[in-house]
Order: sequence, then C-alpha cells, then structure tokens
Amino acid sequence: MEAIILAGGKAERLGAAAQGKPKSLVPVAGRPLAAYQVALLASAGVDRVIVSCSAGTAELFASELAGLGPEIVAVPEPEPLGRGGGIKFAAARRVESGEVFALNGDELFDLDLGAMLEAHRSSAKAATIAVTHLRSPFGIVELGDDDSVTGFEEAPELPHWVSCGAYVLGDEALEHFPEKGDHEDGAFPELAASGRLGAFRHRGVWVTVNTPKDLRRAEELLGSDAALTLVGRLG
Repeated sequence: MEAIILAGGKAERLGAAAQGKPKSLVPVAGRPLAAYQVALLASAGVDRVIVSCSAGTAELFASELAGLGPEIVAVPEPEPLGRGGGIKFAAARRVESGEVFALNGDELFDLDLGAMLEAHRSSAKAATIAVTHLRSPFGIVELGDDDSVTGFEEAPELPHWVSCGAYVLGDEALEHFPEKGDHEDGAFPELAASGRLGAFRHRGVWVTVNTPKDLRRAEELLGSDAALTLVGRLG
C-alpha cells in the first residue's frame, strides 16, 4: 500500500526551534517529526511513501527519511498548492490505484492505521478521517443552577470530535480534491453531505507541532511510557 505525507509547511511559528528545516523535518527527541509517521505507516504495511513538499526540499526529505523501510518519493510542488492540492498532486505519483493513507506532516500520533483501514473498508465509504476528542487549552469553571461555582477542572477533554490529520482516501474521494486549495473547504463537506465520509475514533496520542510549546510537549511525550510504541517503531 502507498501513503502520502503532506509536508509543505515552513515552520515559521517554530522560529529557531526549527533549526532552519521544514516543519515535518523538525527534530523531535532526536528524530525528524515525519520519521515517526513513516515508521507508523511501515508498521501498517505501507511500502511506498510519497512526500508532498515545497520546492527545493525534495533531496532533504529523501535523505532524512531514508532507511526506515518504505521507499520515499519526495515530490516538490511547483507552487504552494494548499493541503488539498498537495495531496492531489502527490496522489498523481502513485503506482497503483485504490486506497491511500494521507497524513498531515506536522502531527504526532499512535494511530492504529491497520484498524482504521479495516474500518474504512467495512464501511465502504469514499474516505475515512481519524478523529479524536478536543482537549480544552484552558481550565474550566463548573457552575451550579444558581450560578454558584461548584468546582474547577484543568484542561478537560471536551465532548467534541476534531480531525487528527490522518485519512484513508479512495479514488472517489480523490476526484473531489481540488488542484489548489484545502480539501476541508470543499471535498470533505461534499462527501459528508452525500454520506460518503466516515470517521475512525482515536483515543491515544495526538500532538500537532506548530509552536515551540507544542514541540516541548512532543519531546516530553516521547520521553514517557505513553509513547514507547512510537519510539520502539524507530528502533
């Protein structure tokens, strides 16, 4: 099976912590962020990973992600195409049709991709997205019926689902993707409206690395027992 990693981000908000590298190659616990994704994909049986990257970075991605198992095919975009356009552009470099994993290159997670693929095939949807519960970045105040404060809770898990940035896409779904732009603006709402978009619930590790604070959280996570499987996959 093949997979796409969307890796055109420039790490502008990471500042000096990015060490001048694209966001997907920023070191996390001594390894490029995307290396954890490649290792996760390899554990799910993926043997070819297409990296949609910005112009001038293809050789860097090919060298930094080499040796993890899957073949790495770095595909530089001729111009910034947006997330949906980047996936569509990379999908044209597949050697086989059918389902393909697609991951945002700035995410760290321990998704069970095999179970996600099985759920996708069982549902017969055009696409399946991984979702997780949103955790509040703030503490909350609990109120009683008379507006008395009854308690406090720090950064609770909220009863809403958000996308983890990981998808299984079939050919039908890819036909809806734009040549340029974001798939969450058009393709996914269109598929949802027609009942062709499914979800896979994830309750494990999920960190989006956008800022130095996110990077510190990812580093701390990879040093904890909760993420030993992520480190283990990289040997």
